[in-house]
Amino acid sequence: MLAGLRYRAGMNLAAVPTVGQQLRAWRQRRRLSQLDLAGDADVSTRHLSCVETGRSVPSRAMLLRLADRLGVPLRERNRLLTAAGYAPMYGERGLDDPALAAARLAIERVLKGHEPYPALAIDRHWTLVSYNRAVPPLLAGVWPDLLRPPVNVLRLSLHPQGLAPRILNLPAWRMHLLHRLAQQVAASADPVLAELARELERYPAPSLDGRAAVAESSVLVPFVLDSEVGPLSFISTTTVFGTPVDVTLSELALETFFPADAATAASLSRLHASATARSA
Repeated sequence: MLAGLRYRAGMNLAAVPTVGQQLRAWRQRRRLSQLDLAGDADVSTRHLSCVETGRSVPSRAMLLRLADRLGVPLRERNRLLTAAGYAPMYGERGLDDPALAAARLAIERVLKGHEPYPALAIDRHWTLVSYNRAVPPLLAGVWPDLLRPPVNVLRLSLHPQGLAPRILNLPAWRMHLLHRLAQQVAASADPVLAELARELERYPAPSLDGRAAVAESSVLVPFVLDSEVGPLSFISTTTVFGTPVDVTLSELALETFFPADAATAASLSRLHASATARSA
């Protein structure tokens, strides 16, 4: 029986990619040759080859240098370090951890300061973390199940019972979101994001026309939403924390929406004043 337990444990260990296998996967994902990466990281091609094949174990400093050149996310850098026999370097705390109080306060200040325009915070899987008071008025008519935590912002946007029926430029906006998600999947190799992309692709797709292609090739793709006060046109920006040393912070992003025209700015101000009066 003990031998059987050892065998199963060995099978589990064998299923975990080695540090060399992980590095090779990241290098190939970034479309770099061993020569390219070795030159960028100032190591010999021979040594890099030995690391990838398991004939050599990289030092901690070399491993971090390679991860930096490959743009490996902090969560995956911890996996690399553990696979090489080193302690993880980057902590991962919940946002309610006292150590992240300053970051949490900064997020809330940015969200509140962006009012009367909508803004929200999301994690690496597009799960809604926080939002300001300008967001709820835009969600009228959404299927209640889509608003039950955890709320996925992309699912909420493109689901046929979500915002999709009210997005006036849905073909272009859908194309934009799916392209952005595909880039994230390619950069992170995150299986949850890959499954989310497959799910969104299965949603009923609006017929494409020339305008969608033109919008996708333009500098900015607007988000145009029908609302109780008429069409609202937004441009969006994404903000991330600079040089974070915590996994949670490195995976947080603030999505802020600005009015694309004067009519939208005026309508948002009226919506915000009405919502504020109702909550008073």
